[in-house]
Amino acid sequence: MLNLTFPTPHPNPEEVAQEVQRRVNASMSRRDMLQISENDQATCLTGNPIDDCWKCDPDWANNRQRLADCAIGFGQYAMGGKNGEYYIVTDSSDNDAVNPKPGTLRYAVIQEEPLWIVFPSNMLIRLSQELIFNSYKTLDGRGANVHIVGGGCITLQYISNVIIHNIHIHHCVPSGNTNVRSSPTHYGYRTISDGDGISIFGSKDLWIDHCSLSHCKDGLIDAVMGSTGITISNNYFSHHNEVMLLGHSDDYLPDSGMQVTIAFNHFGEKLVQRMPRCRRGYIHVVNNDFTRWEMYAIGGSGKPTINSQANRYTAPSDRNAKEVTKRWTQQKGIGRTGIGDQKEI
Repeated sequence: MLNLTFPTPHPNPEEVAQEVQRRVNASMSRRDMLQISENDQATCLTGNPIDDCWKCDPDWANNRQRLADCAIGFGQYAMGGKNGEYYIVTDSSDNDAVNPKPGTLRYAVIQEEPLWIVFPSNMLIRLSQELIFNSYKTLDGRGANVHIVGGGCITLQYISNVIIHNIHIHHCVPSGNTNVRSSPTHYGYRTISDGDGISIFGSKDLWIDHCSLSHCKDGLIDAVMGSTGITISNNYFSHHNEVMLLGHSDDYLPDSGMQVTIAFNHFGEKLVQRMPRCRRGYIHVVNNDFTRWEMYAIGGSGKPTINSQANRYTAPSDRNAKEVTKRWTQQKGIGRTGIGDQKEI
């Protein structure tokens, strides 16, 4: 059954942002101490609290579900499929969006129970329609080279507790005007989708980590309609125009509770704008690398709070495209720009 109530935001977002910074500082201090120690032969020197949590375990492949304890920021409570069974994707096909075959990815993500979904080998999954998730799922692509392309692609709608890790998502196109199953007991008619890489709609407690996203028809990641409790970390974004939209519209009040952490991402080559584009809410943008955007990096309207900390901005050579932040004034239909560590716009 769909949960049509709006997710509840954290009562003190500044406290969450400060805890992220504390954990980043602790990880960097650990790295610095190990580097100067003459007796310590440790090789795990990440300076990244997420990677410290699981990559430093040489036996991580046999302890995969530890990953669920490694998120930081607003999405830190995303459990994914923790404590659930492992599901091994053995079939890369996606021929039936209403009656998916056991062994396929679509069959796994619609189940009611928590599942930790893994891949035994490299895989290209060409979706026929939106891949609609149910709650409490982890998509764990570690140890394999997993690509998701085609119709949709990933839809998180009125659900919670999803982790998507180490997946390549690209060349997503609109699909729809057909029935698609969203649970073992329900399928329904879907209109034409936007062609986002990941579409988040009215959902909470989500973590997207160590993925690459590019070449989609609409946004690479769009979060709207009261979604909150989201962390987007360690991802590589490239080859796209409108990268990330956070908020449905300036006038949509439930998005005032949207809280998103954007950390340790690389916004790479051939990106134009929206890294992210924020409408309302509290957005913590920390320790990201922005490389030569073609219009602007971070934009906002509808009075969001954008807390920007310790990011690196490498502006393009085009003198007309060096804006780091862009502000829209809705009443006059014009944009105003500025640069700062923390902005309310």
